[in-house]
Formats: sequence, C-alpha cells, structure tokens
Amino acid sequence: MASRWMILGHYQARGQEGWEALAQGIEDMVTGISSSVETERGLAARLRYLTTSDAGYEAMDRAGIHVTPKTLMAWLAEEVTPNRANRARLDAAYWDLRRQNVAADLKRRLNNDGRGTRLEVNGVDQSAVERRHQRDLPPRSVNVRGIWDRAVDAWLAEDEHELDAIWDEILVNHFGSDRDKYSKVSSIGWSA
Repeated sequence: MASRWMILGHYQARGQEGWEALAQGIEDMVTGISSSVETERGLAARLRYLTTSDAGYEAMDRAGIHVTPKTLMAWLAEEVTPNRANRARLDAAYWDLRRQNVAADLKRRLNNDGRGTRLEVNGVDQSAVERRHQRDLPPRSVNVRGIWDRAVDAWLAEDEHELDAIWDEILVNHFGSDRDKYSKVSSIGWSA
C-alpha cells in the first residue's frame, strides 16, 4: 500500500507494514511444544505428534524428511537420534502441522461468534524522531469483524498480497482519513 511513509526510517521512525504485524499477531497465537527439538523430550513429542496422522506424514514430506520406515521406528524408539538437519526439518514439519491444525480454532476465536476482535493498533515508534518531524499517532482501538476467516487463510498460505488487502480494508473501514498514518505500525495487539 502506498502511503505517506515513503521511506519509513528517513527520520529514524521504526515500524513495520500493518499486514506484517497482523500476520505476526496471528502467528503469536499458535502455541505448541515448548521444549526444543534439541532435547529428548522435545524431539519425542514432535515425533509422536507427526506420526499419529496422515497429515503429519504429509508435513514431514513437505519439510523434506525422507527416511525409511526402519529409521523412523528407530527415532520413535529413541534408539537413534536424527542428525541436526533432520531435527530442524522435524521442527519445521511440526510447526507446519500445528498451524494447519489450529487454523479453525483461530478463526473461531477471532470471529468471536460474529462480534469480532478488538485490535489495539500502535503507530510507528517515533521515540528517535526529532520533535519537529513527529506526527500525532495515538494508539487506536477498533473492533474488527468479518475478515478473520480470510486473514487466517492468508496467513496460513503466507499470502502477503491478501494480507495487505485485508489490512487496507481494516484501514479504510476503521481509520477514515487517518488510514495513511497507520499503514505502518510498531505493533498490533488483541486478546482472543
């Protein structure tokens, strides 16, 4: 989206595109195994999660894990530890599957039975900008409805263009003439 923030850091302002903050907010809602894949516990938990469904095997395939059934059984029995590259692939496969599995719950939580979700939008960080170049960018709180299914689908597909279009829609519908000021933000927060 074109905006008056042509060169964001010109006067030392810091922030990111609104759609990036939106995608990061959705990503932050995805929880999972907290133990690292480098620990026995974390590795075992990921292997169990990935090997209990066809979708898990598909996620491993997408992540580039191509081992024999014998090797996979040895991993599951903790007789053999996957090499570092395969542990990284297992971790990527785990988070890929986790995102797929929680998407429906994310939509339900964000749609909130049609009531939507209240967003707290913080304009770019101007703490390092000289006073004479600063803009008035108070935090804004808006209730957003009707976009969450599309937003989660776009996040899942890593579709930057659709996320940008959704952020533009939020700006047009909720920010009026201030929409240019919030095309880039320091953060977006919500409780869902």
